[in-house]
Order: sequence, then structure tokens, then C-alpha cells
Amino acid sequence: MPELIKVRPTKIELVKLKRRLSLAKRVQKIVKDRLSILTMEFLQTARDTVEAKRRSLDEFSKLYKALSIAAGYHGYMALEKELLATEADPRIAAGSRNVAGVRIPSLELVGNGRKMRRYNLTDTSSWLDRAAQLSEESLRAIAELAELQRSFELVAAEINRTTRISNALEYIVIPSFQVTINYLNMKFEERDREEKARLKRVKVLVARG
Repeated sequence: MPELIKVRPTKIELVKLKRRLSLAKRVQKIVKDRLSILTMEFLQTARDTVEAKRRSLDEFSKLYKALSIAAGYHGYMALEKELLATEADPRIAAGSRNVAGVRIPSLELVGNGRKMRRYNLTDTSSWLDRAAQLSEESLRAIAELAELQRSFELVAAEINRTTRISNALEYIVIPSFQVTINYLNMKFEERDREEKARLKRVKVLVARG
């Protein structure tokens, strides 16, 4: 049950309440439109996340196969030596984009991966080069998946917050304005009836005098 807003029962307050009610309805429309955009973004991000997980697992599977074959071809000791030559610190470029007021992260693996491959190509097999290439692709898949999962969390949290605002407007704020406006209208109508009855009695008294 919506509660009455405590205001003075005056025509000025009634006008103010009607303006606030109109504003609340406009805000409600904006909030609902924003909620629709966020929901669409949430569903798309969910689909993209599922696909990114599938791709990342596929990349890791290919990488594992390439490393296994390279290890069988070169031997573990020689493979470890060559892999140490390719060791490097990957860098992630972080940015953001705006979706309906939510700052969504943007992550990207930067740098030319082929520059990190310092092993001797003449002494190694193509499987080692394949493993190095797949390592870079796996890192990119991880960055993409991290971006999507964080976006998923942020959009979900914003949907919950926006839903609470929408529900508050629909079930508390707007009904309270409407109930208070109706209450004041009834008060003013009652006053008008009393005033008319009083004037009628005065006219009767004047006519008798």
C-alpha cells in the first residue's frame, strides 16, 4: 500500500506534486529503456562468453597437442631449452567502452608475438613454431574471455541496480504521488462542497432577514 506524502494541503503543493509525478514517469521510461539495453547487452555477452570459452578450450587443446608432439620430437630437455629462449612477459592493453552508462573493460594482447620467438628455426621442428603460435592465440583467448566475464559481471550488477530503481519508481514513488494527489483532490472537493453549503446557508439567512 503506497504511503501518503506529507505535504501541506494547498493548491500550490498539488501543482508541485503533479509536476513531480510527471517527472517520475519520464524518469521511469528512461530507466526502463536503459534496462532493455542492458538486458540485450547481458544476453549478447552471455552468448559471447560461452563461445569464447569454447574457443579457448579448443586453443588449449591444440596447444597441448603441439607441445606433446614437439616434446616427443625434440625430447623434454631440448624442448625446455628452446622454450626458455621464447620466454617473455605478455602485455595487456586495457581500455573501456560505455554501454548504457556502464564502463565495460576492453583487454587486448599487444606486441608482435613472432619477435618473442628467439629459438633457432633451423634446429627445431615446425611443431615448436606451431606451439609458439598457439601459445599467442591462447593468450589472446584468455584476454578475450577475461574481458567478457568481467563485462558479464558488471552488466549483471547494473541490471540488478537498475531493476531496483525501476521497481521503486513503479511500486513506491509513483503510487505515492498518485495517492497523495487523489487525497488532496478529495480534500479540495470536500472544501468546495462545504464552502457551497456555507454560502447557501448565508443566502438563506440573508433572504430571511
